[in-house]
Amino acid sequence: MHPEVAATQASYVSGPSERPLLGRTVGDQLDVTAAGNPSGEALVSRHQSLRYTYAELHGEVERIARALVALGVGKGDRVGIWSPNVAEWVLVQYATAKAGAILVNVNPAYRTHELTYALTQSGVSVLIAASAFRNTDYVEMLEEVRPKLPDLRYTVLLGRGAPWAMSWDDLLAHADDVSAEALREREASLDFGDPINIQYTSGTTGMPKGATLTHHNIVNNGYFVGKRMRLGPEDRVCVPVPFYHCFGMVLGNLAALTHGACIVLPGDSFDAGAVLETVQEERCTALHGVPTMFIAELEHPDFGSFDLTTLRTGIMAGSPCPAEVMKQVIERMHMTEVTICYGMTETSPVSFQSMPDDDLEHRVATVGAIHPHVEAKVVDPSTGAVLPRGGSGELCTRGYLVMRGYWNDAEATHEAVDPAGWMHTGDLAMMRDDSYVNIVGRIKDMIIRGGENIYPREIEEFLFTNPMIADVQAIGVPDPKYGEEVCAWVRLKEGTTSTEHEIREFCRGKIATYKIPRYVRFTDEFPMTVTGKIQKYRMREISVKELGLGDASSPTA
Repeated sequence: MHPEVAATQASYVSGPSERPLLGRTVGDQLDVTAAGNPSGEALVSRHQSLRYTYAELHGEVERIARALVALGVGKGDRVGIWSPNVAEWVLVQYATAKAGAILVNVNPAYRTHELTYALTQSGVSVLIAASAFRNTDYVEMLEEVRPKLPDLRYTVLLGRGAPWAMSWDDLLAHADDVSAEALREREASLDFGDPINIQYTSGTTGMPKGATLTHHNIVNNGYFVGKRMRLGPEDRVCVPVPFYHCFGMVLGNLAALTHGACIVLPGDSFDAGAVLETVQEERCTALHGVPTMFIAELEHPDFGSFDLTTLRTGIMAGSPCPAEVMKQVIERMHMTEVTICYGMTETSPVSFQSMPDDDLEHRVATVGAIHPHVEAKVVDPSTGAVLPRGGSGELCTRGYLVMRGYWNDAEATHEAVDPAGWMHTGDLAMMRDDSYVNIVGRIKDMIIRGGENIYPREIEEFLFTNPMIADVQAIGVPDPKYGEEVCAWVRLKEGTTSTEHEIREFCRGKIATYKIPRYVRFTDEFPMTVTGKIQKYRMREISVKELGLGDASSPTA
């Protein structure tokens, strides 16, 4: 059912639904699904050789929840998880929900600077962390930052140990100290409106902001995302996208949980070959990814040797999908019902999603149709007035999906969510006559690199800590592989010299690798308006021309 077109033809739409919102906590939902489908497979982690039915998953989640309560984790306490995609991530996601704790998602790419900020700002008291990921030693980093974390009482390491940390088995051993009845009492005290998750999203004011989401936010968003994909207990969802982001933990885990489907992990991080092999061996029916992931899968040298005929649906999100890629995903990967999603962390995350039977044009030229129980409007950014259909303005969304706010940041919350409850996305959008929406640009200066949101101000504030830098401005420039790359314009202090390599080395190990500027341009001045405002669009035009990157006027992903 497509949304009704408003009679006034104003850029406003609301999502009708014959299904009411679910009034459940995450723990309630796990109880319901496990009771209804106990022998159904719930979670498969191929790289760990682990499998859980819903009954087994339910039992293990309750065991971890009791262990957390035994450690003194109370309702509303923050438990952090800093790990790539492993089965323990899913178990902790559900266990913290049953214990009433707030799960703090920590990006596996974070380095010491970002890690310290996120754990301190959220007040994490228990951190569950991998020992290492790729070439990064998490234990070494934690050793460095622990003295700066006054709230941290326990660290649980998955893998290699440390004298100051507990092992995963140590944690589980505490479960016997809390009875099943005590856990039931804790769960009975919870409300589906309680905050349950903090996700750090980079902010225009510098450091990341902790979008705080409730059970109600993410259970319902997962449910309606899965419903639009037509998920059921027979479905097996391959999730190569990271759990620390809403894409993995809501569009993957909770979409599957609310429909009794199975989550399948192909690896701890993305590898095209592992994804293709997993789809074949596990007979997956759904596959998630950002466009660059699908491109890598299609371009895999052994692509033709994999049997992908079980695939039916999935989600492509993070950045616009080229028409040719979508065509190949439908034809060569058999994903005839693949959907496009649009949203933001602050809206749990999805507000628009294409229909499974939409044509190619709707899947590549729009971000889909409004979600059930969600309102959207396109307004004039300067006046707030709703524009007529076809006019470009700021997209605003409202409904059950809007976050509680930014953790301990009332000012930023007030800037993002207006008194009427509308989330101001910062995206320039155009609503068509059929109520589908096109995203035509960005009001905020966000850079989207391969599906990762990067805010220039965060990079700028970090580079300001370099004693040789007097001023710096970061912009996004086009890139054929990632959509955009970071370009930093640097003005050095008088009498100092530096090189591109030195600037990048200064960043290495301190900020996530994907935020490190690909290009560094040294300058004596920045293009400015007569009132002294930096003209980033001019910087972009100049950089594109100097670097030979193509047409600066065309919008990038």
